[in-house]
Amino acid sequence: MAIQVELNSQEKAALAQMVQEHNNKINQGKNPQQNLGKDDFLKILITQLSYQDPTAPMEDKEFIAQMAQFSTLDQMTSMANDFARLRELIAGNEAVNALGKSVELTEGDKFVQGTVKAVTRGGIPQVLVNGIYYHWDQVTRVFEE
Repeated sequence: MAIQVELNSQEKAALAQMVQEHNNKINQGKNPQQNLGKDDFLKILITQLSYQDPTAPMEDKEFIAQMAQFSTLDQMTSMANDFARLRELIAGNEAVNALGKSVELTEGDKFVQGTVKAVTRGGIPQVLVNGIYYHWDQVTRVFEE
């Protein structure tokens, strides 16, 4: 016994609207991914290889070109991660070098001045100024007392 269900045009439109509202709710405040990553590339390549016509398989040149693209993508991803780590290290070193110096930083639309008394390390270094920890990104100037 097979049950067949088919939506009429009004039901399809209502379903499409519900899906769109749900997606908007999920993606609220997020930027949808616009670029393919290496995992996406591999999925596409595997799918392409799985569904290729056995009587007309992918030519060697095409396969080699796609593998070269994948290799390049993998290297670029690795470089981007390395640069992000380097940026974190530089920010941490800048924050440590500000220890004991006067700084000016922004908090919303006002400026705060004080001496850096302590520094936290990590991905987002923080500085202790006037008894409050601020993100290093908020510091606009460092100067000698």
